[in-house]
Amino acid sequence: MINITFPDGSTTSFDDFPTGFEIAGSISEGLARDSVAMELDDNLVDMSTVVKKDAAIRLITTRDKEALEIMRHSAAHVMAQAVLRVYKNAKLTIGPVIEDGFYYDIDMEPVSEDDFPKIEAEIKKLVKEKIPIQRSEVSKAEALAFYKDEPYKLEMISDLEDGRISFYQPGDCTDLCRGPHVPHTGFVKAIKLTKVSGAYWRADQSKAQLQRLYGTAFFNKKELKEHLRFLEEAKKRNHRKIGEALDLFSFHDEAPGMPFFHAKGMELWNSLLEYWRYEHKTAGYVETKTPIMLNRALWERSGHWENYRENMYTSAVDEEDYAIKPMNCPGGMLLYGTRPHSYREFPIRAAEIGLVHRHEMSGVLAGLFRVRAFHQDDAHIFMTPDQIRAEILGALQLAERIYGTFGLDFHLELSTRPEKSIGTDEQWDMATEGLRGALDAYGREYRLNEGDGAFYGPKIDLHILDALKRTWQCGTIQLDMSLPERFDLSYIAQDNEKHRPIMIHRTILGSIERFLGILIEHFAGKFPLWMAPVQAVVLPINDTLIPYALEVKGALEQAGMRTEVDSRTESLNKKIRGAQLSNIPLILTIGTKEQASNTLSVRTLDGKVKMGVLREDFVQAVSRNIQGRELSLNLFQ
Repeated sequence: MINITFPDGSTTSFDDFPTGFEIAGSISEGLARDSVAMELDDNLVDMSTVVKKDAAIRLITTRDKEALEIMRHSAAHVMAQAVLRVYKNAKLTIGPVIEDGFYYDIDMEPVSEDDFPKIEAEIKKLVKEKIPIQRSEVSKAEALAFYKDEPYKLEMISDLEDGRISFYQPGDCTDLCRGPHVPHTGFVKAIKLTKVSGAYWRADQSKAQLQRLYGTAFFNKKELKEHLRFLEEAKKRNHRKIGEALDLFSFHDEAPGMPFFHAKGMELWNSLLEYWRYEHKTAGYVETKTPIMLNRALWERSGHWENYRENMYTSAVDEEDYAIKPMNCPGGMLLYGTRPHSYREFPIRAAEIGLVHRHEMSGVLAGLFRVRAFHQDDAHIFMTPDQIRAEILGALQLAERIYGTFGLDFHLELSTRPEKSIGTDEQWDMATEGLRGALDAYGREYRLNEGDGAFYGPKIDLHILDALKRTWQCGTIQLDMSLPERFDLSYIAQDNEKHRPIMIHRTILGSIERFLGILIEHFAGKFPLWMAPVQAVVLPINDTLIPYALEVKGALEQAGMRTEVDSRTESLNKKIRGAQLSNIPLILTIGTKEQASNTLSVRTLDGKVKMGVLREDFVQAVSRNIQGRELSLNLFQ
């Protein structure tokens, strides 16, 4: 007799060993048809799994959050099977699920999006056939023998420990996989190939270049259609295209992964950092600056040479090893240690916009999102143990204000001690509980990520939500009691004895370059007035009005507005269109009537026009908008 316990506490008994299908069918035929997998004693398994002892189970249906990932995993295999039908000599490697779909790396002839229809035609056949996806297990030796003609699978199997290895077979295709998978191919109801790119086997440039086919899949066509609409909108918002169109930044082969910011890009940059400095000064931070290159002894002392060496750029100077800093933290420790400190000074909040370099593989570089040289908005807060909660709360509230200025919501995740770490158990326990207590006091829900902390401390990650509902991990708050120990930092406490300070590492924007890339896509290049590289353009309707246009420009610049004059010999409509394509928030048209009355004709990017606006009224309205860092441009309501 096998007793099955369901999530609601109810139980069902079976005389024999039941499968997931039989368990679901004992409740209803509809449930059996709709079940994707099952959770068996906290492990996800196939519906065909035989339950051989009393167990707690949860049936995973198409409505459960885990179901989509399981189905997409199966969709990757269905796509691979379709590819093998079309391209007989193709060799499969790996096909994981990613955030919004899946991909499969395949050794095959180069393909393009023009080839997608014939692959998708085979996929549709496989889906229509509702082919069972069957699991089998073999020994390592048997797996090696089975894949004797598949070099990539052989290499993967060779890396596995001895034991049972699972295969999955949808029809005539057998693939190496852990699972679980949906019961049959018919569950992959709405699938679409999205793009193709090159990828090196195991990210090693010395190895074979593969074709990486991306796709996505949903349980119904409506959801797929909505996702494809989202992808099209994301393409329009691509920060690299917008950056080029608005003349913000560029990349060059002479410095791969290191962005060059143009004049207009620097206006955007400076607007962001001016705001950052305002908020930090208001919150009681001082700004510091540390050198870009420090010697090996420092990095050994900090633990980075041992734990992060492969990502660091190094050089030898005067027969001594140096490293270009990948992080600002060790320099911040040296700054703290330049003089004695008293508890009366605490908390000390020191922030730095520091230029750091990290060696990233060329294949992962992605515009401003993944670069080798970037500026990190680090801060280090030194404090006593009784100040932990208040300072973490203060950092969370500061992040909330800054993100809110850009119309960005966010969620929180707490990551705990990883396997590879420095520091004592006592330090980690104190640090973790300090973060957890502050999060509980803050009052927002947060997700727990066991074992995902930094090697030097647990952390709170802040994931922002952009206009397309995409999440980006930007901010982080890390409570670190290890580096103060390594750098022998101290302060004089109330008992007149030396004590170790508690320290918070903290970022809000993260990489400034990456954050700007996010903002470019979030706003689709149509920045709030206070951020816009060019805030207003003056359009004289004829050449005789150019001197007056320059006068208007001077007056607006004196009021702090970034202003241009379009004096080209073009039609007014063409000038207006040019300004709109450049996403200039305010388009000011002047003719003889405006000159005579000292007024402006004001056009905004959303097409609204207001005639006869007095210059003084315009300047006052704009100044209020800029000073308030408003998201919208409602000047005359």
